[in-house]
Amino acid sequence: MRPVHIALAVLVTALWGVNFVVIEVGLDHFPPLLFCALRFLVAALPAVFLVGPPRVAWRWILGVGLALGVAKFGLLFIGMHEGMPAGLSSLVLQIQAVFTALFAAVVLGERPGRRRLLGMAVALAGIAVAAVDEGTSGPLIGFVLVVAAAAFWGVSNVLTRKAAPPDALNFMVWVSLVPVLPLLGLSLMFEGARPDLDALSRLDWAGVGAIVYVAWVTTVFGFGVWGFLLRTYDASTVAPFSLLVPVFGMSSAALVLGEGISAPRWLAAALLVGGVALTSLPRLRLRRGPRRRAEVPGAGARPDAPGVDPRADAPGPDRGPEPLLPEPGGPELGGPEPDGPELGGPELGGPESGSAGAPAWSGRVGQQT
Repeated sequence: MRPVHIALAVLVTALWGVNFVVIEVGLDHFPPLLFCALRFLVAALPAVFLVGPPRVAWRWILGVGLALGVAKFGLLFIGMHEGMPAGLSSLVLQIQAVFTALFAAVVLGERPGRRRLLGMAVALAGIAVAAVDEGTSGPLIGFVLVVAAAAFWGVSNVLTRKAAPPDALNFMVWVSLVPVLPLLGLSLMFEGARPDLDALSRLDWAGVGAIVYVAWVTTVFGFGVWGFLLRTYDASTVAPFSLLVPVFGMSSAALVLGEGISAPRWLAAALLVGGVALTSLPRLRLRRGPRRRAEVPGAGARPDAPGVDPRADAPGPDRGPEPLLPEPGGPELGGPEPDGPELGGPELGGPESGSAGAPAWSGRVGQQT
């Protein structure tokens, strides 16, 4: 990748990581379901009039809109409202790569290999450590809701892979239009009209900034850049950057919100990120060139024999053992790994999206929030 494109990939993952801190700010101003509805409303309008008509069937837009917008983000915002820390949320959501692999095995018939199964086991061990740590230090209900959000993210990743949208930004903008009315209805039903009206009547610049950030910065700008990178490079090249999202999420939460990172949480982070990497990232496959027969002194044709070029055995810069070369179709030549989903990001799978995991969306194409 060109240095400027590497910088863009890191910038997008940083914006997606900081997004969890901004969500905390927004939840101080709005009920969670109302905040989620406003996020998608502002992301869809006026962008829906600028990106052109949808390029996939409406059933995929509706399915992903409900799974991603209503279920995944609704559960995430409620979970964080119930006390799930922002930094830990950015980490736990990455278990979506495991859910994506499981759902892809059932729905798409993809058989995970031994490396992917090992990655799932390692990631689940990380979730178990995080659950024990959160259960002793905070409300477990928020943790469970965020894990459920990750599961619905996996559902949306599989639906996105089935849809195979040719334009990530176009798809995301139209998907953002779907959850608005369902989320508003759920907010009125469960949060009440009075709290919603009170939040809107007390709207200040911090609340406006939170809505603009989660809608335009992370969704429109983030997905626009991520989609450009996925069109320019292989998903196997772009998707690994989505693993930086929990790094920026946990560090920004520690710096801005003062969230502590305990030793068990560090262990959970190492296990989860390592497991997601094993589950989602492509495997580098190498092959050796044809093995040469060892030369034996005095054996073979004489240099002065008829038909033998006396320069054949002369030393030169191109002599020596065959180098290791990437296997055709391997990651460095753009071939996808055949046995599982990509990671993506930030929301679909990221930076899924991309995805490692990312379809190009699972990584928050990809991947994130």
